[in-house]
Amino acid sequence: MRYLTTCFLLLALLAGCGKKAVEETTEASATESKAAPAAEAAAPDQVTLTSAEQQIGGVRLGALTQQPMSGGLKVNGVLDVPPENLVSVSAPLGGFVERTSLLQGSRVRVGQLLAVIRNPDFVQLQQDYLEARSQLKYAKAEAERQGELYRQEVAPQKNYQRAQAEYEALQVKTSAQAARLRLAGLPVGGRIVSTASLRAPKSGFVKAVNVSIGQSVTPTDVLFEIVNPEHLHVELTVFERDIPQVKAGQLVRFSLGNDSLSRERTAHIYLISKAIGPERTVRVHAHQDREDEALLPGTFVRAVIETNRVTVPTLPEKAVVQYGAQAYVFVAASAGAPAGTATYRLVPVTRGVSEDGYTEVHLPAAEQGQPLRFVTAGAYALLGKLKNAEEEE
Repeated sequence: MRYLTTCFLLLALLAGCGKKAVEETTEASATESKAAPAAEAAAPDQVTLTSAEQQIGGVRLGALTQQPMSGGLKVNGVLDVPPENLVSVSAPLGGFVERTSLLQGSRVRVGQLLAVIRNPDFVQLQQDYLEARSQLKYAKAEAERQGELYRQEVAPQKNYQRAQAEYEALQVKTSAQAARLRLAGLPVGGRIVSTASLRAPKSGFVKAVNVSIGQSVTPTDVLFEIVNPEHLHVELTVFERDIPQVKAGQLVRFSLGNDSLSRERTAHIYLISKAIGPERTVRVHAHQDREDEALLPGTFVRAVIETNRVTVPTLPEKAVVQYGAQAYVFVAASAGAPAGTATYRLVPVTRGVSEDGYTEVHLPAAEQGQPLRFVTAGAYALLGKLKNAEEEE
């Protein structure tokens, strides 16, 4: 009897341990099954927002729309001036720089004094002119006297012809010496001076000052460079393979390299070079639609030449976010979000031309043809929440 009681106690103990083990196994399985959906919800390309978070972030949905956009050719270039607006100033007869007060960037007007040049040869030039002018007076009187004697048949005709030839030769010599004096900036007649005034041939700004006081200069030395920034044009560099797409009259949208706001300006192509440079590029010139005197020659520009207009899939510019070197959009997940929340999925895209607040968007092949709803506002708020969640993990 005592033996049977002991056996019953052992069997009851074993049954209790087995039931506990089964319950622990069941609880562990339930915990794992609950963790699985949580792991799925924490996918690296998805973010879930509550209704309040969506309202704060200003999240709005929209569809991909087809719009006509300009097929653009992206090129670089600079702002340049026409050849007639860039002047190099030299001293025609050379000499020594006696005085100048110009600095780079100074504004000058046509006829303004740029420098004073001293040259001992100026004295000889003026002396030769004055002597030739005196001889011209005598030659004129002699030609008139010989003409009167010839008409009275007192002197032979050859004397009159000789006097007339000498008079005409001195006329030419005097005119040439006067032109040389004017070219050098010296007075024609009057008192003799040893300095000449170098004056601005065109209004504009001083681009370069290449002299200093006391410097000896020759007629080939460029002393000053003056640039007139009016009528600046856009000079673009287009690769040889892209030239067949470029035509005169096409619209050019460009922004300045030093403009932090990347404000867009427009121009129209008026000239395409017929020569290919050593880097297999061609120069294309475009007139600005709106002149701006504040622009400087040589400024780097980024431009898009509108080659044609095509209908492409587009989204508002705010819908496309940039992270690193890749562009993305957010699409609403079809299902699986808890009640009162919405899940959005990050999708990489290829960005195209932007125009009038819309951007051309090309989806991956796996996403095309599906009825997707895109986040058109608040996309950067979603991107911030998604990346912050990744950093916390």
